[in-house]
Amino acid sequence: LNSNTGKAQCWGAQNFGGSCSGLDFAGVTDVYGAQGGFLALNKNAGEVQTWGNYLGAGGRYVVSGIADVAPVGGYNFVGINGNYGGVHCIGHFFGSFDCYNGWESQSITTIFTDVYSTGSAVMALDKNTGEAQCMGEKGDPAGSCRGLNFTGVTDVYTTAYAFVGLNKNSGEAFCWGDQSRGGSCSGLDIAGVTDVYSNEGAFVALNKNSGEAFCWGDQSRGGSCSGL
Repeated sequence: LNSNTGKAQCWGAQNFGGSCSGLDFAGVTDVYGAQGGFLALNKNAGEVQTWGNYLGAGGRYVVSGIADVAPVGGYNFVGINGNYGGVHCIGHFFGSFDCYNGWESQSITTIFTDVYSTGSAVMALDKNTGEAQCMGEKGDPAGSCRGLNFTGVTDVYTTAYAFVGLNKNSGEAFCWGDQSRGGSCSGLDIAGVTDVYSNEGAFVALNKNSGEAFCWGDQSRGGSCSGL
């Protein structure tokens, strides 16, 4: 993407977004990728367009005020509205994943600041107030965050199955989701952590100043790094 000219080039499997000829990328501020295609967002105009056959090739529409977007479920995106609150569901939601009615609170009116996702769950967060809402496929533990205190959370990271909320100022962290794939981190001291990285099933927290790191999650995917 050339943000100055509004021109873009795509390549790869056309069904998955490998062709974008004819699309106008003028004013695009952000591009997001999912398994089944791409979404381009113009935050200033409130305009969204998707491409890739699995997302509705060339779909273009105005969603004024959209502030952030996260891919979820391979073929979907969830956007949050920065003007009047609420969520926008974009893509092919199916099965037990109910984007509009599956949230823990049926009335989503908060003006959230950020949205995050695992493979099958979404969390919308207002960093100013610490209010959060979660939603996921039926039975997914990552889709429930009721009772967690997000006050002061500065960063959120994800695996494909779990979330971790981090307060870098206080050195506190908490996790939820599949416990064997990053959803359990009780007792971990993240004081001084400068960066967190993740893959499909594990997290690593790194303190660049001290050279210390610790890992948790699926050991076969990097959830154990003691001795390194």
